[in-house]
Amino acid sequence: MKLASYNYNNTISVGAATENGICPAAEEYNGNDGMIRFLLAGESALNELRNKIDSPSNLLPLEVTQLLAPISKPNKFFGVSLNYADHIVETGLDKPEFPTFFNKQNSCVIGPDDVIHRPKVSEKLDYEGELGIVIGKRCRHVSREQASSVIAGYTIVNDVSVRDWQMRSHTWTLGKSFDTHGPVGPWIVTPDEIGDAQNLSIKTWVNDELRQNFKTENMVFDCYYLIEYLSQVMTLEPGDIIATGTGSGVGVKMKPRGYMKPGDEVKIEIEKIGFLKNPIIGEPESSSFID
Repeated sequence: MKLASYNYNNTISVGAATENGICPAAEEYNGNDGMIRFLLAGESALNELRNKIDSPSNLLPLEVTQLLAPISKPNKFFGVSLNYADHIVETGLDKPEFPTFFNKQNSCVIGPDDVIHRPKVSEKLDYEGELGIVIGKRCRHVSREQASSVIAGYTIVNDVSVRDWQMRSHTWTLGKSFDTHGPVGPWIVTPDEIGDAQNLSIKTWVNDELRQNFKTENMVFDCYYLIEYLSQVMTLEPGDIIATGTGSGVGVKMKPRGYMKPGDEVKIEIEKIGFLKNPIIGEPESSSFID
């Protein structure tokens, strides 16, 4: 199933996206945190939704809904640096012995077609097309062999990066967490539809130019090892997102630099998931406020 968060008649809901429309889940999962509560409900919620999909009377036409980030406020949103061999080569850095994680603050999350701001404080705005793992079960000390059982599904993440701010901090968090710099979506695809997550193609375009074209089989640390490694440290919870790293072709390594600018559009496509598209604008004056 393709699990989506969407807005219909000013109500945020959870449902299953199909070619013919969206099948709504039970109203108890409405609201900003609906997807997390849906995942917490486990197999009973999934089965109830599966049983509704085949009835055309349950479907909302896609054109009357607005797809949102499937999880608007993940409790934890991780990125992984240097997790593809070709990206390591283009950076000139050494292959890591262990995965290196950083945080993206959840205030950066946006959904499909939402605008990415080029910040007032930098022009070094870069893209990173990535496969995102969505955790589906509360878990700790999960072995690599058990890891597939705690995955709710997979999504697309654009790990938007402000390169100069990224390098100001050893943790990278500041350069990875500007508002609007965490596009996620368009939905969460359950593992049964993905099959082998380590055999997916990922492509990134800026406007009509193909910038990235790589496969998940080239990860240094695969999806299951990442879960094993993280869960040795902390409890993972439903709705947590792990962005698994990017391949070669990032803008900072192009000559001349291929940074994104206002008027551009970035599109990431992952096999068996779909595509995530976002336009770039200059950061608006309305981003300055005190509530």
